[in-house]
Amino acid sequence: MAPIITINNLSKTYASGFTALRHVQLDIEPGEILALLGPNGAGKTTLISIICGIVNASAGSVKVAGHDIRDDYRDARSLIGLVPQELATDSFESVWATVNFSRGLFGKAPNPAYLEKLLHQLSLWDKRDSRIMALSGGMKRRVMIAKALSHEPRILFLDEPTAGVDVELRRDMWDMVRDLRQDGVTIILTTHYIEEAEEMADRIGVINRGELVLVDDKVSLMQKLGTKELRLQLQAPLQHLPQALEPYRLELSDDGLELTYRFDAQHENTGIADLLRSLSQQGVDFKDLHSKQSSLEEIFVDLVRRKA
Repeated sequence: MAPIITINNLSKTYASGFTALRHVQLDIEPGEILALLGPNGAGKTTLISIICGIVNASAGSVKVAGHDIRDDYRDARSLIGLVPQELATDSFESVWATVNFSRGLFGKAPNPAYLEKLLHQLSLWDKRDSRIMALSGGMKRRVMIAKALSHEPRILFLDEPTAGVDVELRRDMWDMVRDLRQDGVTIILTTHYIEEAEEMADRIGVINRGELVLVDDKVSLMQKLGTKELRLQLQAPLQHLPQALEPYRLELSDDGLELTYRFDAQHENTGIADLLRSLSQQGVDFKDLHSKQSSLEEIFVDLVRRKA
């Protein structure tokens, strides 16, 4: 299946001389959830803005379902829904009028049943006649999501969608994201809540200083770059490590009652089995053990530090 978004050698340098993106190359598959992670100022919002036609690229190209975003802007943009970081709505309009107008902007025929279902999903139906200026910040965020989905896009961009929102909205939003993916909608999100990316995303992309440092399947990424840690509580304290155990680079606690073994997650089976055999051969008995795998956040921080 052809990618729904193809980004080829994309760069952006502003008039000030600041380079926000450098030669970004990326294919986004239909129906996937791609999480873009990166520090503030890394280029995430600039990348989204170029794909959505808000910012012009300095070099390179972007195609959305085969439509070039510059030469065929209208068709490309009609496939995209965008929830930006900043709240931007007509404060004096009602929720219903705003969402209905947004649908009409994309040339979609009226569909009150669809919009009613959308507002119910976002817990906005009871507020449909309220002016947006009278809503709370969380409700205004819900209106932004409803506007982005009003024309039934095939691609949804969520730029820091849960920043500063309440727990209920965050939960409702991720329920909706799961439903949209089941309907075949492609979702690209940026987030500072890395645990959300870890839970929701199919693939992870890391941007730092305008460069796409890495893009990989989430599970594969955590297997390749993650490390595991095995801690063994010993039956009796060790004064020092036997020489035969030195190849494992074990750490012995100050009290001599705990050993820590760190290893590549890809070599889990052979590494642990070999270690336990060696411990037995050296007469080192343990009474308890537990393991821990590095989180996506730890992998992300390490990647950014290496590329700094």
